[in-house]
Amino acid sequence: MTTPRIAALATVIALGLATGAQAQQNSSTASADAGARIVSAISLTQSANLNFGDVISNASTGTVVVTTAGARSSTGGAELGNSGSVSAASFSVSGQRSATDSITLPSYVTITSGSNSMSVNTFVSSPSGTGTLSSGGSGTINVGATLNVGLSQAAGSYTGTFDVTVAYN
Repeated sequence: MTTPRIAALATVIALGLATGAQAQQNSSTASADAGARIVSAISLTQSANLNFGDVISNASTGTVVVTTAGARSSTGGAELGNSGSVSAASFSVSGQRSATDSITLPSYVTITSGSNSMSVNTFVSSPSGTGTLSSGGSGTINVGATLNVGLSQAAGSYTGTFDVTVAYN
């Protein structure tokens, strides 16, 4: 090889090395860890139904309230009858230990007896709004509500269903 060719080849190699070194100086690489924690699915199981007991309707409207503790009271034209079957609804919650959960209640449901109906509203829970599972991953939610008794409400056994939802916060 001749000297000018060797010099030209050395220049090309030097430029290539300089360009590679410059490219390396303009970038950087770092690593991060990836992780996940699998938790137990939250579950809700009904253990007692909401029952307003026997109610006597008269010539005016009224209400019957069952508290989360299962106590009941009445207003207006709804008189309390047999209280042997009165109860708040109760649900067992299980899931991740010591986790908090949100509680969602219905705003309104209708219970029926044949073609007759009454509304149930003003649902309340204990705990209210948010619960915390025990260190063993369990909890209880009690639910009360207000039964709206119509004017001379027709006699019958009224039934219906409502949903309670829990979700991790």
